[in-house]
Amino acid sequence: MDHYKKSRFGFTLLEVVFVIVILGIVASIGAEVITQVFESYIVQRAQYRANIKTELALNQIGNRLRYAIEGTVGARDTLSAAYEQLEFVTNPNMKVLQWVGYDGDSFEAIESNTSLSPGWSGFCDINASSTGTISTPGSNLDFANTIISKLKGTPSNARIYFAEDGNKSYAVNSMSGETISTNIPSGTLIPERYRLAWSSYALEVDPNGDLQLHHHFLPIAGTAITNDTTTLLLKNVTNFRFKYSGGAFRIKICKRERISMDANVTVHACKEKVIF
Repeated sequence: MDHYKKSRFGFTLLEVVFVIVILGIVASIGAEVITQVFESYIVQRAQYRANIKTELALNQIGNRLRYAIEGTVGARDTLSAAYEQLEFVTNPNMKVLQWVGYDGDSFEAIESNTSLSPGWSGFCDINASSTGTISTPGSNLDFANTIISKLKGTPSNARIYFAEDGNKSYAVNSMSGETISTNIPSGTLIPERYRLAWSSYALEVDPNGDLQLHHHFLPIAGTAITNDTTTLLLKNVTNFRFKYSGGAFRIKICKRERISMDANVTVHACKEKVIF
């Protein structure tokens, strides 16, 4: 039987070297592309987070500011500095925004499907009212007391604001049914419309760069910001500006967001909102 020897061909050492070199080049290019894509994703994710957090903070501020009583909006340079009505502020770099917010929670709420009266109606029966007693038909003031208490407020700190009196307010001694007991001075003209408030509010960026909301302090225009409750709205704020004109607020917030654990590697996001 004849045996035939078959020829077998393989790669030469030079060819193997060339293949390894080519694979190395392709791998290095691919790694660089992947690195760039990942870095881009990290930056975009940080930017997205900063935008979302800033937008959420502005929405929370907007929900509060829409209840601001006109004439009570003011500004301070610091929490303890002098208060100025915002319309007359000459310093554009004021850092604290302060206002009295009327009680929108009990104004917009109804107790049940069978009891449709709001906590307070906002209307006075002039003929049935006096400087010591305000008759407010359509109100359920016991329900208002319940809502204020559940929100950790103090009904005895409530104040009544009349539309024609600007930022002047009167203490509420008690509320029940459709009657508000007050200490309005004798001879004061009682208008048809009023607003009920139980808290002032203030916004400031503290030395740590945290945007804080101060609340649960006396609902009096320009009152000192003391004995208040503080809620953190946003961290790492680099800029907080506000302007008020004609019943509209213009708020601008800029925030810094870290890309990595390195605090020096960050992105910035700035958002503005107009609130009526």
